[in-house]
Amino acid sequence: MESVEANGISISFKRSGEGPPLFLLHGAEADHSMFDAFGAALLRHFTVIAYDQRDSGAARNPPVSYGLGELADDLAALIAVLGYARAHVFGTSFGGAIAQVAAVRHPARIDRLVLASTFRVGVPVASINPEGFPRFVALRAGLPESLPAFAEYFFTPSYIAAHPEALAIFTASKRDAGQKERRGAVLAQPIEISLGAIKAPTLMLAGSEDRLIPSTHTLSLAGEIPGARSAIIDGVGHVGTIQDPAAVAAQVRAFLQSEN
Repeated sequence: MESVEANGISISFKRSGEGPPLFLLHGAEADHSMFDAFGAALLRHFTVIAYDQRDSGAARNPPVSYGLGELADDLAALIAVLGYARAHVFGTSFGGAIAQVAAVRHPARIDRLVLASTFRVGVPVASINPEGFPRFVALRAGLPESLPAFAEYFFTPSYIAAHPEALAIFTASKRDAGQKERRGAVLAQPIEISLGAIKAPTLMLAGSEDRLIPSTHTLSLAGEIPGARSAIIDGVGHVGTIQDPAAVAAQVRAFLQSEN
């Protein structure tokens, strides 16, 4: 792990590989380590930079509230501090929301953009999945007893059966109460963006078995982003970068290396 000061905070990150820079933005419940296998599948073609967002992993930030705007500014500052004029960006779930804002606020820093299993900024998450989200919230409040059912919002039942160690992801968090509160309040901060303002070539990716953010919602964002492409990965749940990193990496590599 390396660490730099950017946008007034200390950001820790893992950098590996060689080639054009590709920054990876993790989900709300995670940190940079969720990309260990995914990043390894891409490092022969890209300089892969997986970093910890505020109140995640080894990042260090002041104990003050922040929103998607500040998190997007962190990304832009990190790209610059590491010496890049612009970079490819991959954001999944919550990380995809940050990436949307960054692409609008800092277009000069974004080369190509991949948004995976994510939701439209400005739309209440509960309204995206009105049947499943209330149960998801209840299951999260009931952890660790509710862990098996909670995990099915992120992975398919067959994957969990074959990889029971994946459940540890949801019990290994080292965030303290203040960190959890600040992270939990991010989406409540008002912010509006026009996806039509995104100029970066964009790929929308979704898993066909995503029970948290329906794939239909994620892929619908392509209709608002000029020239955006979309792809679905069969048999994959919400966290495709862990469940099938090779399949997600293949889609990402093909898009980032395409001529148009």
